[in-house]
Parts: sequence; structure tokens; C-alpha cells
Amino acid sequence: MTTELHVNTGNPLTLWCTPHSLYSGKVRSYLIKKDLPFRELHPPHAHFQERVVPAVGLFVVPVVETTDGRLIQDSSIIIDELEHRFPERPMVPTTPVQRVIAHLLNGFGSEGLLSVAMHYRWSYRAQQEHFLQAEFGRAAHHGPDRKERLAAGLALMDYFNGFLPKLGVRAATAPAFEASFEELLDALDIHFQHYPYLLGGFPSIADYGFMGPLYAHLSRDPVPAMLVKNRAPNVARWTERMNLAAIADGEFPEQASEWFPDDAIPQTLEPILKLLFQDWGTQLLADAAFTNNWLEANARLAPGTRASHDGERSVHPVLGTINYSWRETNVERGSAPQGLWHFERSASLARALEGSAKAYFDGLAERLGGRQLMQMQLLRKINRQGDTLVFA
Repeated sequence: MTTELHVNTGNPLTLWCTPHSLYSGKVRSYLIKKDLPFRELHPPHAHFQERVVPAVGLFVVPVVETTDGRLIQDSSIIIDELEHRFPERPMVPTTPVQRVIAHLLNGFGSEGLLSVAMHYRWSYRAQQEHFLQAEFGRAAHHGPDRKERLAAGLALMDYFNGFLPKLGVRAATAPAFEASFEELLDALDIHFQHYPYLLGGFPSIADYGFMGPLYAHLSRDPVPAMLVKNRAPNVARWTERMNLAAIADGEFPEQASEWFPDDAIPQTLEPILKLLFQDWGTQLLADAAFTNNWLEANARLAPGTRASHDGERSVHPVLGTINYSWRETNVERGSAPQGLWHFERSASLARALEGSAKAYFDGLAERLGGRQLMQMQLLRKINRQGDTLVFA
């Protein structure tokens, strides 16, 4: 959704964000690579408090504001709308299989890695307390008083610190989340030694989806940053590359600034997709089963009803609590309609594939363990309406 404010910021775009925000990192990187001039402002700014929050209806970042006063919220919707407004240098592949894969990877990064990102921030809070207080302080307080900024950051941290159980992170599940992340780092590190971006020599929405968690949380917070730099230095370098405007990179002098030719998916990307199907896929299948049961129990649900257990609007709503087995442990977490919405963006494209593209993608999904996930469908579609998720 976009909202009119009739306020000219004097800049082509304003990115309302914070340095430590996962989804802000995704949008910032997109704006840099898209070569869209913007300024970055933080929530303590008076305009955000007085105009942006009331218009959007939530205290949330990122929000992109245009010179004509439009506000665009949700990182994927921001990219969708800016791609429509500025079609030059498109960031979504046009070939059919790569388009499906790009949307899949965008969803995996944006939603499938959220628990891991939050785990490394909050489960290791004591080891990085001062850094986090300073970072959250930037989101809560303007001014030179150091103590006031740290105190403001601490108050905000106590709110976010309670999110882990909702995301399935507990002492019993933490080892599984860490093992999954380390496997992903290993696969990404190999890929980024061969290619500068996920789909070759040019960034795409796949990279921006991964940039959210891998930059703002996992490459800036001290504890995971040490892990990433020591275990996967090519991933650390990729996060730097993703915040540089130049597409060309000295490490890849012969790499053309384009996606893989002939709609191909390289062998180095297959282990990443296999982990997507294994780890995010397990969660999505549990979410879909729970959601379909919920829809059967609420068969007379009016179209446009919010996909939320209490009907309230929130950035990441839940329908209830789900339980499922994953990596030899039991995960209990809040259901995630946002993840299902993201997945459907790729699944609908996959269902529309024809001919050789369909045969190629179906064979890829079968070989990498994704056939069951790609066949999954909800009884009713989830749409975005008025900056919230609703059932069609």
C-alpha cells in the first residue's frame, strides 16, 4: 500500500530506516545497486514521528517516502513498486526459471533466515550488549548525549528480546539453527568464490532477500560477524559488495554484468537451494498444514479478513502455534503467514511454467528435495491489502 502525505522532502527518495534493521539492509542495498538517489533518515526525526507513523499506522521501518509524499512499506513491496516506477536496470530476472528461483531465494532470505538472524542477535545478547545498545539507541534517540542514547537503546532492546520463542528459538532448538546457518554459510562461501552474486554477474531480488539477515544482523552484530568472517570470508565480502554502487568487481574481471545465460542455474547454487527446500521448506509445509486446518475450521471467513489470530494488524502476524520436527528436534513457534505469502510469489510462477522451462525446474526441484514443497497450496490465497495480509 502507498499513502499520500503531500510533503516534498527535497530528495528523490527518503529511506526511513535504522542501521541495524534487517529489512532496512535489504532496501538500502537495492537502492544503492539500482542507482536511485536517496537520503537515509532515522525514526527519532520529527517528521517520522509526526507524519510517517500516523500515515502508515505502525511504528515500522523501512519505509520509503517519495517527493510526492507517497509512503511505501514492506521491503518486498518497496522493491516491487520501485521496479515498476524505474524499469531501467531491472532487478528481477525475465527468464522463466531464474525468475522463479530469484523469488524463492528472496523469500528464503527475507523470511526463512529470520529466526537465525534473531537468534544470533538475542541469544548472544550478553556478549554484544554495548554494541546493541548503541545501535538500538540510534533508532530511539537523536543527540550527542551518550548515556541518553544508550538508555533509549536498552529500553527498545527489552521489547525485541522477547521475540525468540515466537520464532521457535529456544535452548533445545538453538543448536539446530546454528547448524543450519553454518551449512548455508559453507555453501554460499563456495558460490561467492565463483560468482559475485547469486544469479551470476548482476544482483537480483535473490541477493536483496539474503542481504537483509546476512548484513544487518549476521555481519554487523559482533558475535555472528566473527563467525561469518572466519568461516565464510567470501560471504563477508559479498555483503560489502552489495553496499557498493559499482556493479563491476575486481575479483571477477572476466565476469559479464549479467545473469547466467540461457536461464541456467549453476551447480554451485544447487546446495543453497537444497538447504532452502530442507530448512525453510519444513517450516512452510508445517505453516501450510496449520493454515489449511484453520481455514477449514473458519470456512465462512469473509474475503479480506486479516491473516491474524486476533484480527489485529501487525508486521509479522501469526495465526496460532505450530509444532514440527526439524533437524532431530521439535520446533514450537508462531505460524508465519508472511512466509507463506512470500513463497506463493515464487510458487505461482512455477505453476505457470511450460515446456522445457517446466521440465528443467521440475527436475531441479525433484533432485534437490523440493517437489513436495512446490506442490503445496493453501485453500485460500493470502494477499496484501492496506499494508497487511488478508485472505482472499
